[in-house]
Amino acid sequence: MLSLALFLAAAAITPLFGTAEISFRRAFEGLSPDTEIFFHARLPRVLLSLIAGGALALTGLVFQAVLRDPLAEPYTLGVSSGAAVGAVLAICLGWRGVGGISGIWIAATVGALAALSLVLALGLEGRRLSSFTLLLAGVTVNSMCLAMILFLHNVATFSQSFAITRWLMGGIDPVAYPVLAAAAALVLALSAILFRYARQWNLIAIGEDWASARGVAASRTAVIGYVAGSLLTGAITALTGPIGFVGLIIPHALRLRFGADHRILAPCSFLTGGAFLAFCDTLARTVLAPTEIPVGVVTALIGGPVFIAILRSRRRSLWV
Repeated sequence: MLSLALFLAAAAITPLFGTAEISFRRAFEGLSPDTEIFFHARLPRVLLSLIAGGALALTGLVFQAVLRDPLAEPYTLGVSSGAAVGAVLAICLGWRGVGGISGIWIAATVGALAALSLVLALGLEGRRLSSFTLLLAGVTVNSMCLAMILFLHNVATFSQSFAITRWLMGGIDPVAYPVLAAAAALVLALSAILFRYARQWNLIAIGEDWASARGVAASRTAVIGYVAGSLLTGAITALTGPIGFVGLIIPHALRLRFGADHRILAPCSFLTGGAFLAFCDTLARTVLAPTEIPVGVVTALIGGPVFIAILRSRRRSLWV
């Protein structure tokens, strides 16, 4: 209930904050500056942050279970780096996109899918998915993509270099409602799949042999978790750029409160992650107004100390 309350509070309150003071009542009265600001500048941005934060937190939770690594997060397995390579390449080539769809979004999506395919191919050993090999493959793909990004950044023009740096910091910007609806539909569909396997994540987090002995097709379930989580990460990263710490600190903070049952953690992670990113984005656009801070910087500045505090907590293990 607390996670749902935070999510609803973020959805209701954060659109009212910004550089210009607006009235919630006037925003619904019709054509007025308040209506334009609320419905076209702030509300799409808040909705995107709720969707993105929820997707990243849920993916972090699932990856920590699949890889049995408490430091795993949505960007561990290289999907975000692949998306970043695609986006940086689109910026350097000046590709504007097709059909009204941003070239950066398209290229980032293609890059994420390419990284997903490569890591999955390397992680599969016959019909069995090796978590250890998958983790190594993700680290390798991350390193390769980082090298490509540095190379492209080095040969870019000054204006391109600025755009690349800004995108890599991660940010929430208003998007058209059709794009937002498509992203929401994809995120909710993939999240529903991950919610459905919550019981299996409990068993896989303990060990594949333990899960198999209790009737879980461990490798198949792990592939489903990896693919669904990677698609979530790729879709969100294409729209926002890489935003760190959401998928790392939210699952751990919730484990301290609710324990290690993924049937509870999965929905709570989605709701709390969405609320956390929405509040962080509100800080990003108001603390130094009219200057905006990239939300990825805000999540890192908040997430780092919070994660250190979690690590120092002596209440119980973060993992089981």
